[in-house]
Amino acid sequence: MPKHERVLIAGGGPVGSAAAWLLTLRGIPVTVIEQAEGVQMDYRASTFHPPTLDLLEETGITEALLERGLKCPTWQFRDREQGRIAEFDLSALKNDTNYPYRLQCEQFKLVEWLYGKLEATDSADLLFRHEVVELRQTDDDVTLVCDTPDGRTEISGDWLIAADGGRSVVRKLLDIGFDGYTHPEHFIVAGTEYDFRAHMPDICSVNYTADPREWYVLLEIPDMWRVILPVDPSVDDGDAITDTYIQNALQNLLPRDDDYPIFVRAIYRVSQRVAAKYRQGRAFLAGDAAHINNPLGGMGLNGGLQDALSLTDRLAKVWHGALDEYEAQRKPEAHDAINAITERNKKLMEERDPDVRQRNLDEMKAIAADPDRAYSFMLNAAMITSLRRCGMLAERA
Repeated sequence: MPKHERVLIAGGGPVGSAAAWLLTLRGIPVTVIEQAEGVQMDYRASTFHPPTLDLLEETGITEALLERGLKCPTWQFRDREQGRIAEFDLSALKNDTNYPYRLQCEQFKLVEWLYGKLEATDSADLLFRHEVVELRQTDDDVTLVCDTPDGRTEISGDWLIAADGGRSVVRKLLDIGFDGYTHPEHFIVAGTEYDFRAHMPDICSVNYTADPREWYVLLEIPDMWRVILPVDPSVDDGDAITDTYIQNALQNLLPRDDDYPIFVRAIYRVSQRVAAKYRQGRAFLAGDAAHINNPLGGMGLNGGLQDALSLTDRLAKVWHGALDEYEAQRKPEAHDAINAITERNKKLMEERDPDVRQRNLDEMKAIAADPDRAYSFMLNAAMITSLRRCGMLAERA
């Protein structure tokens, strides 16, 4: 029998709070330990791919996202000089998914909904302003030592899910390596209510634009347009988020007489890393604590939610047993799908050699023009191939 009859979850972001909700649906009590005071207004992740919506369909999460999000049935690969290179219509996946589109919804809106559900659940505790500083394990349980506004406290459970982000304190306390590298440039995320579609009529809601000097991603979300741009390492972080710098970047994207109204701005480092292992004793890593990648493809958040689905399913099935298959299922996909595809996307967007660049653009045109190749490409980009490969998603007849 479980000693404490409770699973601890370090980190109350989208992956941690989703894991908590999935466990409560299986009748397993949880305690979520979050350093912040509440929901963090983070605009870095907003894409939900079709199979993630399929897998979350029976949990209420998909319905909540559909109520809050924007359906994007097409996406484009573009070039600054040549314009639209290729457009992919996800309706081609209608026999592979119930949701043949990308859903754009800011991650904090999902967290808000999950917190509301957890707060209304007797078997779930949400502990804010709790900073993990120490971890102890025995054969039977795991204990977190936390600093809180009321002093230091200890919290024990039968298992621990570490979903506390790319700088995971739990991963460091477990002394688990985080192999990979960090890109030299920073990424800016800016948000504006300016209607790009009115002045760029050939774009769609999701656009990846290649350029050897300054590529960009232009995404429509329910409240505004999000723009992601690289920042040269020589530019100071403080300078990169000033009005002057962001205005110049947006004017380079689409010149206009007036300034852009900027409502969101953030700068962050981007890495491609995968934890050396996903489990140590009774502690498990999930989401960014287990793998981080660049945002070009919208795979990080989806991969984290897929981790949560895999892990909570195993915890529920073997509440009294072992969980060794979790890492075997999810870690290869972090290497072979999430990191591999996002690395490829970044190289494609920033290629500087003119000949290689043109070959890449011609190849994208050829893929989009061939229905069979485009279909295979979209299965990979939408993460359907990855989930079928690891056994989380069955092929449809």
